[in-house]
Amino acid sequence: MGVMQEGGLSEGSRVWIAGHQGMLGQALMREMQDRNVEIVTVGRAEVDLRRQADVENWLANNPIDGVVIAAATVGGILANNSYPVDFIYDNLAITTNIIHAASQTGVRKLVNVGSSCMYPRLAAQPVSEAAILTGPLEPTNEWFAVAKIAALKLCQAYRRQFGHDFITVIPTNLYGPGDNFDLQASHVVPALLRKMETAREDGGPVEIWGTGKPRREFMYVDDAAAAIASLMAAYSEEEPINISGGETVSVMELAEIAADVVGYRGAFRTDESKPDGMPVKQLDNTRISGLNIWRPKVELRDGLGLTYDWYRREYAPESR
Repeated sequence: MGVMQEGGLSEGSRVWIAGHQGMLGQALMREMQDRNVEIVTVGRAEVDLRRQADVENWLANNPIDGVVIAAATVGGILANNSYPVDFIYDNLAITTNIIHAASQTGVRKLVNVGSSCMYPRLAAQPVSEAAILTGPLEPTNEWFAVAKIAALKLCQAYRRQFGHDFITVIPTNLYGPGDNFDLQASHVVPALLRKMETAREDGGPVEIWGTGKPRREFMYVDDAAAAIASLMAAYSEEEPINISGGETVSVMELAEIAADVVGYRGAFRTDESKPDGMPVKQLDNTRISGLNIWRPKVELRDGLGLTYDWYRREYAPESR
């Protein structure tokens, strides 16, 4: 794994993982343990990241060398449509408060975790980092996307005005242990796994939102955490950088692989009254590949198996 020495951080640096209880935050905790840094966390009961005074007071009293902003209000298409205030206000507040307080307290390195929904709905594929703000966003998640774009611009502004080493990384669709399996708020991978667990017992069919044709890239969350840790040490540019393995599958292909993992042998039924979202989402990985610091390791089938095993332990012990 190596020692963090570039990017203003040295061995023993104190790194705050904001959002350590989420899926990505948990993976970052696992990854950073191998990076010879001191991991710092704070719970929601102690600091509400949406409150500026809470964040500023905590950072003023807890010297930090590096920050990873993995905290966010997240969810799938239905949640974005149903709770627009939560998705735009919470995420604007979280990132604004942390970035500003990090500037005030002398944080040497900050990694802002963006999202592929920051890109225009019909951006040329694979999507390069230069595509941001070149076209209309996908309406089904624009609340979240606008907040994430604002966070990118904040990092760029603080870099330009104050010279801070604040960067933005943009992972592709993530999945893995710690994901949200609530069908009303989950993304496609946990939703499929949970539906198939139920349908295996009930006989199905499993409903696929939309046509099943949109193509998506999926990355196991521990691979993304490894990329973020490597970029924290090796990347220092104003432009964002994609975290992508470069391969896509259709939602229906994903469902077929997930069915094999779960052991579901029933039918699928598409619900075309539900929105598909962006037709294709594949991030250009030219920039990160050129650094020669990281490659994804976990294949989709293996990652789905690990995620399903975690789900059975945490959510469905009766299925063991």
